[in-house]
Amino acid sequence: MMKRQKKHWQSWMQQERSFKMAERLNEKMALAGNIYDSPEMIPTRFGYGDALVDLGKSNPNVVVLGADLTSSLRAHLFAKEFPERFVQIGIAEQDMMNVAAGLSLVGKIPYVSTYGVFCIGRAWDQLRTTVAYAELNVKIASGHGGISVGPDGATHQALEDVALTRVLPGMTVVVPTDSIETYKATIASAEMVGPIVLRFGRDKVPVITSEETPFVIGKAEVYRDGADVSVIACGVLVYEALVAAKKLALEGVDVQVINSHTIKPLDKETILAAAKKTGAIVTAEEHQITGGLGSAVAEFLSGTYPVPIQRVGVEDRFGESGAPTVLMKEFGLTYVHVIEKIREVLKMKK
Repeated sequence: MMKRQKKHWQSWMQQERSFKMAERLNEKMALAGNIYDSPEMIPTRFGYGDALVDLGKSNPNVVVLGADLTSSLRAHLFAKEFPERFVQIGIAEQDMMNVAAGLSLVGKIPYVSTYGVFCIGRAWDQLRTTVAYAELNVKIASGHGGISVGPDGATHQALEDVALTRVLPGMTVVVPTDSIETYKATIASAEMVGPIVLRFGRDKVPVITSEETPFVIGKAEVYRDGADVSVIACGVLVYEALVAAKKLALEGVDVQVINSHTIKPLDKETILAAAKKTGAIVTAEEHQITGGLGSAVAEFLSGTYPVPIQRVGVEDRFGESGAPTVLMKEFGLTYVHVIEKIREVLKMKK
């Protein structure tokens, strides 16, 4: 126990030193443009709720299923507008997945709506055998993903869901970066045929895209060009990567930032081009460091175009209860940690 406490203390002290170094950089913020201006903060799940209502208006085959957490995922907006097309299953996520499968077989487009730890973890057998194996047109809204769920703690913080879903044959996995992109992903999911997981969080996050920002399932987007290192991120870590890039520009480090919102199918063309251009990769995600976006990128590049890679993610730990901003810092998921990994991968590159 004493060794574990000492290890946590040393880790905490190292993080504090890193944050103090970052604070000293803030003195140069006049050179960094507006990265410290407060962006609009909206939960990604709001985009899901708004998109469901619009889908309900445009497509009579869209139906939504809930598991006693309807308002948490904003699916209550659809239920209010189209009560005849909403099914409240209750706390029975495995049954909900099977009901959704049945609805898809009669031509409906069902959206399963609940927390990721339940629709992915608890109902994984039904997701695998009933939905994925049969290639059914079921849409899975995996809410409250990542450590930023906050006070709900480890049991409700989905940190393994991307790994569990991207291994399923034929499954599409999307992790939008903000509420606008979540809206676009939800709309796009209804237009494709086949199972898809839409993963989004609970807490408010910076809105960094607009209506005009390109979004296509399976196509990563370069948000910032650079020549020294490429940061490939998803979810809220895209924002953290952009902040890291703008800070490092003060030191003359040219960072490319790529939003790889689709984990599967991975945009191999864009990732390969980035590896060839910069020769160094950092991945960043609000997920276990094993099995997520970082693993997908490393697996692809190792057999195609090997370059130095560092990964930002949760380091083989379960979550904890706490304020989202505190947890993001504690679990190494801020721009400071992205900067640390960029420095490490640049040393490897040299």
